[in-house]
Amino acid sequence: MLAAIGRASHILSSVPPDGDGDPVLARYAAALSRCRATWIGYLSSSGVYGDTGGAWVDESAPIGTGRRGARAAADRAWAALHREARIFRLPGIYGPGRSPLDRVTAGAAHRIDLPGQVFSRVHVDDIVGGVLASLERGPAGTYNLADDLPVAQNRVIEAACDLLGLPYPPLQSLDGSGLSPAARAFYGENRRVANGKAKRLLGWTPRYPDYGAGLRALRESTP
Repeated sequence: MLAAIGRASHILSSVPPDGDGDPVLARYAAALSRCRATWIGYLSSSGVYGDTGGAWVDESAPIGTGRRGARAAADRAWAALHREARIFRLPGIYGPGRSPLDRVTAGAAHRIDLPGQVFSRVHVDDIVGGVLASLERGPAGTYNLADDLPVAQNRVIEAACDLLGLPYPPLQSLDGSGLSPAARAFYGENRRVANGKAKRLLGWTPRYPDYGAGLRALRESTP
């Protein structure tokens, strides 16, 4: 691995932090900081922004106040590691085999009665598109990769049900939903993630600018 880092021109880490911090940096931070790569990327999370009460956040917003403390620490460490570091902050990811369509089909989808709750999301293909765009242009730095339309999770679940011709799950309170602590924590934060910087500096445009386009494409691609 050390030899590969030493000769690499481009390096991308998608490894999340664990309980002890970022495992890649724990082993290879020194080698990465000295390497000759002209591009280093790290897939982070928009969860580093914490709860904003539904307000928009861009890359200038403070981080480290939410439930993703380890992720925020890794985000900062990768940004400081190398002058060519690019940090990609990602909201809820969906795509083939991992989407509201799959949860609805499996009977695992929920509608939670939390008026005003809003989330951002991104199709996995648009993450790939953003990373590839940054290989071609744009300076080092931090970029949000999110679609153009943050909405309530309930609307997304309802759209998935409509595409599948299935009834909506019952509307439940958060306390009565039976969600795991990790899933409940997801609903403890409320924000809209702005993607303008990636559009301006990387020339990136999401192929699926909203959940409707993304879900329809997934439905059409499913046998």
